[in-house]
Amino acid sequence: MRNRAGIMFWAVCLLVAGQASLRAAEPTKVLIAHGAISNNVEPLWIAKEQGIFRKYGIDAELVFIIAGRAMQAMLAGQVPVGLVGGTHVVNANTGGGDFSMILGLENQLDYWFIAKSTIKSGEDLKGKKVGIGTPAGSASLAAYVSMDYLGLVPRRDNIVLLGVGGVPERMSALRSGSVDATTLSPEIGQQVLGDGYRVLVDLGKENVQFQSSGLVFSRSWMKNNPQLVENITKATVEGTAFVHKPANKEVVLKSLGRNLRLTKPDQMEKAYQGLIGALPKRPCPSIEGMNAVVKLMVQHGINTKAAQLKAEEQLDMSFCKRFEDSGFFK
Repeated sequence: MRNRAGIMFWAVCLLVAGQASLRAAEPTKVLIAHGAISNNVEPLWIAKEQGIFRKYGIDAELVFIIAGRAMQAMLAGQVPVGLVGGTHVVNANTGGGDFSMILGLENQLDYWFIAKSTIKSGEDLKGKKVGIGTPAGSASLAAYVSMDYLGLVPRRDNIVLLGVGGVPERMSALRSGSVDATTLSPEIGQQVLGDGYRVLVDLGKENVQFQSSGLVFSRSWMKNNPQLVENITKATVEGTAFVHKPANKEVVLKSLGRNLRLTKPDQMEKAYQGLIGALPKRPCPSIEGMNAVVKLMVQHGINTKAAQLKAEEQLDMSFCKRFEDSGFFK
């Protein structure tokens, strides 16, 4: 009888321990916002689709929120992680935020400045309408840089700047004739080239250093969730490595097609080649790129307070250093 009671006791203990173990193994739900629909989001899409986030104990919910609003949601504490541009980090921090970019998934302005076929030069754009994204977003700065390249000054040349919003809205505005030119990422812009539009400036070819997109956290959230931050970061790095591995090309192509809504094989191939060319194999943020962000924001009057910030203080390079020293990048 005593033996039976002992067996029952240990059986209950094992059952409770097993249930506790299952609860401990449950992945942590994390909401991750990406501020654009672009191929630089692919490491996150792949990390979710291929189970890499779950490998690190994360149930990632990826949601598109246009970058300016994504940053507002992060400021409000509604979203803990964002894939957003350096401009939004600068804006938040000049407004009292405590954000830091710890990975860089796009370290240059890789945009096309696209116009209607009747506009063949900067001169033809005078007196016309240009669609920009959110006022302080990377797409907007790409428009300013493109107009600089063409020798245009919006106020002097009577160019009307319209804050159209995200990628779908800007492309729709261009097609409807609401704007005469706008900035689009190459993988999206290629969809309109066959419809009577032309690339006036290819910023990717101009190699404009700029911290366009990176993984951003608030420093307070990082302090309170150090292991979770490390796991999210490692999963993103592994997602990047998966994208770059040639053997995974077909998987990545299908993922890009699905997430970017590309239906033609040549469009998917161009998106893939653009991604491989622009995505750093070691996805670390660039101090030079963040310096360019601060300089351009001040230069174009987007945020004059940015002059008070040090570019390196908007970045946290400690994760990249640790991954390099430990051999994790390899």
